[in-house]
Amino acid sequence: MSLSTRAARAFKGTHTEGRTPEELRELVSHVGAELELAPAEVIIEWAVATFGERFAITSSMGDAVLAHLASTVAPGIDVVFLDTGYHFPETIGTRDAVEATLPVNLLTITPVQSVAEQDAAHGTDLYRTDPDLCCALRKVAPLNEALSRYDAWATGLRRAETHNRVIAPVVGWDARKGKVKVSPLARWSDEQVDRYVLDHGVLVNPLVHDGYPSIGCRPCTRRVAPGDDPRSGRWAGTGKTECGIHA
Repeated sequence: MSLSTRAARAFKGTHTEGRTPEELRELVSHVGAELELAPAEVIIEWAVATFGERFAITSSMGDAVLAHLASTVAPGIDVVFLDTGYHFPETIGTRDAVEATLPVNLLTITPVQSVAEQDAAHGTDLYRTDPDLCCALRKVAPLNEALSRYDAWATGLRRAETHNRVIAPVVGWDARKGKVKVSPLARWSDEQVDRYVLDHGVLVNPLVHDGYPSIGCRPCTRRVAPGDDPRSGRWAGTGKTECGIHA
């Protein structure tokens, strides 16, 4: 039986009971190095075969590369999307297109408070006065809650995107969340991403072609000049480089 077949069977009904943090941490210590140089498809196959329905992927909808890749391994896999209330219309449109065209179970997660409720509680435009708190309320906390039903989660994190991500492991232990964090695309270059998109006709957020190589919330994302750091348009002028999800 191939690994893909085992992964599909695992996803369809086994591994419904969660492992303890100790068991998960021990698991990572044994497989992290073994999977470091494995192809992205094999990494996802391992995660699906190991965690079944207690494994999900997250997507910011900059593109659908990870969602497409995961759907070829485990059709119907959960794809978690955080709707912060501040997204570009193009990002919401990309989410809708992914849900309509890929065999995935797309889950849209929202913060406890609407933008209006947050403004009333913390003052208007919290993203400007306290961007760290805004990210904590609209991204970090909702994701933590959404991931409570899973033992492991996959991100589209790539080492090439920023210096802070150079040492991001392909399979690692997220101590803050108490979960296994899988980054199947960690070793991919920009060229590899572009090639996958072309070869498979993968959906890409139209903003990527309009000067936004890294897309976050609308008030905190700016166009980037050609040749500049792709993430320099995120929280420009604040010194902030991450929302806290990958801290």
